[in-house]
Amino acid sequence: MRKPLFHALAIGLGALALSGPAIATEARSVIELFTSQGCSSCPPADRLLGELARDPGTIALSFPVDYWDYIGWKDTFASPAYTARQKAYASARGDGQVYTPQAVVDGVAIAIGSDRSEIAAAQSAAQGRKGALSVPVKINASGNVLKIDVGAAQGAAGHSAGLWLLRVAHERSVAIGRGENSGHSVTYTNVVRGMTKIGDWTGEARSFEASLPGGGDSDGYVVLLQAGSGPILGAAKSGGI
Repeated sequence: MRKPLFHALAIGLGALALSGPAIATEARSVIELFTSQGCSSCPPADRLLGELARDPGTIALSFPVDYWDYIGWKDTFASPAYTARQKAYASARGDGQVYTPQAVVDGVAIAIGSDRSEIAAAQSAAQGRKGALSVPVKINASGNVLKIDVGAAQGAAGHSAGLWLLRVAHERSVAIGRGENSGHSVTYTNVVRGMTKIGDWTGEARSFEASLPGGGDSDGYVVLLQAGSGPILGAAKSGGI
């Protein structure tokens, strides 16, 4: 299901996530699925994301958008901030393509979210593009403190980026009562429940720290080093994500 968007929305910040163990596996791909409980084309994409998330080298995230709420079912996870994120990507790419289910890979390539082969092609196209995933990011959690070590700029990586902490609900099932998916229960994987900016990176190796209070509606977290609405330069995730 596709629908153009014409209004930018402000990106909101959420609370910080639960702490968790550091992950040693280097992130080879970041897949963001823009999805909606009100979109009849989305459940196959939601299932596929769950399968892709099993790869330890893949960071797979669900970003539920709110622009299908008007057709009869208000998405229980959607945020206007995620709609704004999707639209900002489209503006940065210059193609204006905003639809569901849409996968954005490494911040630089897009694919239909339910098409495994198209996502694989996007992963190949995104590899190293504009410095995507060229900056090492390592995380280590101790109690409620997360230490993030970000390496120096490499190759085509830009020299200015924001470091973001995303709190993530690993798996959630929703019984949908109205709209195009009425009567169906859909399971969502790695649903982003909030984003907090930790700080700015200017190309030099640097360490950051963030607090990780427990509780809330998340099970783990993801750290993204991203140049505006462009390439994801580095990423890391907690265990179970």
